[in-house]
Amino acid sequence: MALRAVSPAAAASPPCALYSARIPQRPGCGCLSNRSSLLSSSTSFLNLHSGAVGFFSVPLVLQHSDKRAVLRHATIEEIEAEKTIIEDQAKEKMEKAIETMQTNFNTVRTGRANPTMLDRIEVEYYGTPVNLKSIAQINTPDASSLLIQPFDKSCLKLIEKAIVAANIGVTPSNDGEVIRVTVPPLTSDRRKEMAKTVAKLSEDGKVAIRNIRRDAIKAYDKLEKEKKLSEDNKKDLSADLQKITDEYMKKVESIQKAKEQELSKV
Repeated sequence: MALRAVSPAAAASPPCALYSARIPQRPGCGCLSNRSSLLSSSTSFLNLHSGAVGFFSVPLVLQHSDKRAVLRHATIEEIEAEKTIIEDQAKEKMEKAIETMQTNFNTVRTGRANPTMLDRIEVEYYGTPVNLKSIAQINTPDASSLLIQPFDKSCLKLIEKAIVAANIGVTPSNDGEVIRVTVPPLTSDRRKEMAKTVAKLSEDGKVAIRNIRRDAIKAYDKLEKEKKLSEDNKKDLSADLQKITDEYMKKVESIQKAKEQELSKV
């Protein structure tokens, strides 16, 4: 299938222009269908000569009727729209990963009583694991103790068992009415254990962010496969996504550093 050459002025026009040429159809040729075909390449110019065709670095759409075909660039606006959707989704997920990591950091005790120490404790309540805070009220009567008052006193022993199993460095005391938890000062060995826990939680946060970046890259790969992005487009968008990823990695490191400093002071 040959395309007529375009004028030098048309070849030098901006990427958003439309290029058209009449394409004679051979009898019985089924090479043109009733649907538009999306063509993509990583070159940066359009050559129409000697029957050879080169394409711009942004996608071109082949639109045709019974008598002619029109090659059209995907607009910058269309590419920016795809980028915005994917980046916004990635940022939202990365923010949630940061929030989860921060919540987990709060459960690492620092020597001062805080209800967040018990955030991750689950109790087997009537055969179903439930969060401790959903079945009990937790107060801090002083800086070194917690008071746990269950809504259903029949689960006191279950709560006590769950706290012991959590291995957070405290021993619960059940008096049949409430559970008291005394928070002892951190020993040197316990402080080292807590530092290792913080490092692990930090790495978990980084892994989560890397996975979000990987999924976003897969979305770009899919668009490239569908001929909606060129190879150069995908490289540029992936580079911008890496910058976002780096910003969130720095947030993880900043939160980790703050927690380590908190542990060193107790």
